[in-house]
Amino acid sequence: MNSSIRFDYSNLMQEVIGKEGISKKELSGYKSVSTRYRDEMKKEYESGGLKFLSLPFNKQYAKEALKFAKERINKYENFVVLGIGGSALGNIALLTALGHPYYNIVSKKERKGSPRIFILDNIDPDQFYGFLETIDIRKTLFNVVSKSGETAETMSQFLIIYDMLNRKLGKKHKNNLVITTDASKGFLRKIIEKENYDSFVVPDGVGGRFSILTPVGLLSSAFAGIDINNLLKGAASIVEMFLKNDYLKNPTMLNAALHYHFDTQKGNNISVMMPYSYKLKDFADWYRQIWAESLGKKFNLKGKEVFTGQTPIKALGVTDQHSQVQLYTEGPNNKIFTFLSVDDFDNTIKIPKLFKEIDGLAYLGNHSLNELMTFERIGTELALKAAKRPQCQILFPKVNAFTVGQFIMFYEIQTALSGKFYQINPYDQPGVEAGKKVAYALMGRKGYEDYQKEILKQLSKKETSFFV
Repeated sequence: MNSSIRFDYSNLMQEVIGKEGISKKELSGYKSVSTRYRDEMKKEYESGGLKFLSLPFNKQYAKEALKFAKERINKYENFVVLGIGGSALGNIALLTALGHPYYNIVSKKERKGSPRIFILDNIDPDQFYGFLETIDIRKTLFNVVSKSGETAETMSQFLIIYDMLNRKLGKKHKNNLVITTDASKGFLRKIIEKENYDSFVVPDGVGGRFSILTPVGLLSSAFAGIDINNLLKGAASIVEMFLKNDYLKNPTMLNAALHYHFDTQKGNNISVMMPYSYKLKDFADWYRQIWAESLGKKFNLKGKEVFTGQTPIKALGVTDQHSQVQLYTEGPNNKIFTFLSVDDFDNTIKIPKLFKEIDGLAYLGNHSLNELMTFERIGTELALKAAKRPQCQILFPKVNAFTVGQFIMFYEIQTALSGKFYQINPYDQPGVEAGKKVAYALMGRKGYEDYQKEILKQLSKKETSFFV
């Protein structure tokens, strides 16, 4: 039987950190509004909305991804995702959490027959050139991921790869491309129909940062040998808990209310996620996107300027105890911390008892790296507690597909519910779109001619800076 993740918020309470914390009365005060917001979400979900909540119960996407992977897994040395943002961060996080720490270095036998997995989520020319020098594209399956088919970064990568494959393989190049995009709309769908490419669907009503449990994240996971059915089971268990449990027994509701309180009432407008696990480190990146892009909004639902949103920061235990924790304990008290901890690591490494005559080394002997990792985390928690810094914790009994699925849905729900608290739309990203328009104009996209003139005029007025 699968064990569940646990949520510990005791170090956010006034009983523990004094006036910097939240009182039991204040926490209980959010019960009514939080329950109302949950019921609104439940009603919307039952009416066919909030599609991300239904994804764990959709077995078809997993079935199709597993079938496709099984038929092709032995044909390629590499599986490459071309995507950015929500089309890449989830893939990266899943591979780090549920694959070998050095997945692409170990032998194919140790990967149980799976190809190497690469996720190219940037367009840096040096990185991209270096990657193309490294692999044999004829032995590579490229997964192009863009719901709109208009993502400039991803489409630029696609055009480069398409040209290379076409020149080297001719019509056979279609065996080296699979596209994940909208079911019927967009440029990529037109290209799929023209070239007869294999394809998968990004379902309607699911934005990129909520798409990890669609073919966006499931296809690369299937090729990596990840147990995506158990991933969905874990996510489903959180949906069921959220829709059923009362406020004080509903961690997603509690954590949304707590983060909202510390942001708006205590001035803790920075949210630090600090995993004490290499496997979970890239979920801090995934969290940064879903929290920042969903909640960082200029306008509320009534069109009033509000400038909401906590700034999400990633840190890694124990590494950042030697870079960030000094600031966290003695710098401005404007942060709320979330530790991700693991009860049972997959491996245990003992520390040998050597140099007994040196007290500064001898004490480490006969312990393990597992113990040291745990005790370092406890040390950070206690240091923050002594400094009256608010902190909570997500505890994983073990990092596996089930608990990772729980974590994903926990934060997707918490983010959507937080949108209710802030009274903003957590599903759009107008600030991102503004930046895209500039790129379209400067790259000479048709229909952006006037905007291009405006941008060039602005750029011409910039003063030149010199280094002396």
